[in-house]
Amino acid sequence: MIFSEGIISLHHETIYQHILADKKAGGELYKHLRHQNKTYRKRYGSAHNRTGIPNRVDIDERPEEVNNRKRIGDWEADTIIGKNHKGAIVTLDERVSKLRLTFPLAGKKAQYVLDATILMLDPIKSFVKTITFDNGKEFTLHEKIAEALGCDTYFATPYSSWERGQNENANGLLRQYFPKVMELIDVTIKEVFIAVDKLNSRPKKCLNYKTPYEVFEELTGIDMKNLLGYVLMT
Repeated sequence: MIFSEGIISLHHETIYQHILADKKAGGELYKHLRHQNKTYRKRYGSAHNRTGIPNRVDIDERPEEVNNRKRIGDWEADTIIGKNHKGAIVTLDERVSKLRLTFPLAGKKAQYVLDATILMLDPIKSFVKTITFDNGKEFTLHEKIAEALGCDTYFATPYSSWERGQNENANGLLRQYFPKVMELIDVTIKEVFIAVDKLNSRPKKCLNYKTPYEVFEELTGIDMKNLLGYVLMT
């Protein structure tokens, strides 16, 4: 907002955000928009994108059934980085079963993240409905991930890691095995699998003291412990 000689200049994005807030509060300002019947998608994919991620769809546009954990197949994603930015691990967490998938990377390049994400999720892509990413540049190829897996992609609000709280907490647990003082460039698939297998094998109070493996299998019929052992260690 800019004030100049009694004149107020508003950026169009500010106006849209005010209208969206009014609509959520039960207001009717949105009815005056020319495209009032179309869902407004935040324009982070434009040339003025602050994150640099093309066609980024904000978490505010994510369906309520995802937010309420009403179904299996909605994932959160991020990466953890090795000391001196050497090596990385891409992490994925399913929101209902708390199942965690991870894969070591040579670095944070978007192509590495694309390949690893598809490798991990393709065998179970019928249970991949959405992925909510962090705003790192390593996720700029999210559209290719969505196309390969047949899912929708969303992005958390910048600097709001609590919007992917499950993934953030699980990353903290993974750091017990791969601390921040450790370079990850030489970490093997087997080492990562062993660590994540331990996390997926822990009973959780929020799962009625069942393990993520057990809950995921109950809801999908897929034995992920055996599947991970086959996919990640061959």
